[in-house]
Amino acid sequence: MKSSARGAPWWPLLLAMVPTLLLAATVKHVDHKHWTNKYDRQFKKYSKHYFGAGFDWRWFKAQAIAESGLKPRAKSTAGAKGLMQILPSTYAEIREANPHFRHIEDPKWNIAAGIYYDRQLYRRWTEHIDGNERLNFAFGSYNAGFGNVRKAYRKAEKKLGTVQSWKHVAAFAPSQTRHYVKRINRLMRKE
Repeated sequence: MKSSARGAPWWPLLLAMVPTLLLAATVKHVDHKHWTNKYDRQFKKYSKHYFGAGFDWRWFKAQAIAESGLKPRAKSTAGAKGLMQILPSTYAEIREANPHFRHIEDPKWNIAAGIYYDRQLYRRWTEHIDGNERLNFAFGSYNAGFGNVRKAYRKAEKKLGTVQSWKHVAAFAPSQTRHYVKRINRLMRKE
C-alpha cells in the first residue's frame, strides 16, 4: 500500500470523496437531455421580460427543476403548485400587479409568476449584495421567505462583519434552503 507524499495513505481521502463524486455525477446539468425543453420558450420570454435580454434564462429553468422536476402538475404538501411551486396566496398577490396572468396551473402563467416573483426578491437585495450573488439571495428568499433569509443575513453580518456572498449567509439559513440554492447552482454547474 503506497502512501501520499506526507506519509498518510491516499485511499481514505478517496473514500471520503466518493459521496461528493456520486452526487456530482447524479446532478444532470440544466441542458441535459433528461430535462424537457418543452417550457424553454416561456423561460426565455419571461426571463427577458423581467431580467433583461442578456440574462441567462436557464437559471429559472434550473430553479423549476429544483422546485418541481419540471412537472407542471406538481403540488407540495404546503399547497404550492406547478413548475415553479407557487403558493396560491403568493400567486394572488402577483396577479394584483399582473391581472393578465391567468390560472396558476397553466405552465405559462406559473413560469411568468415565478420569474416575476424572483425579480421582486432580486430587487429587495439590491442595497446589500452586488452582481450574481443577488440571484442566490433571491432564490434563497423564494424558498424560505425574504424575512428568514434577511434574518440569516443579519446573523452572518453579526458574526462575520461583512457579508458579500451567499456562502457567508448559507450557514445561517435553513438547511432546506441551503440545499435548494446549492442544487440550482449545481444544475448550472456553478458549484
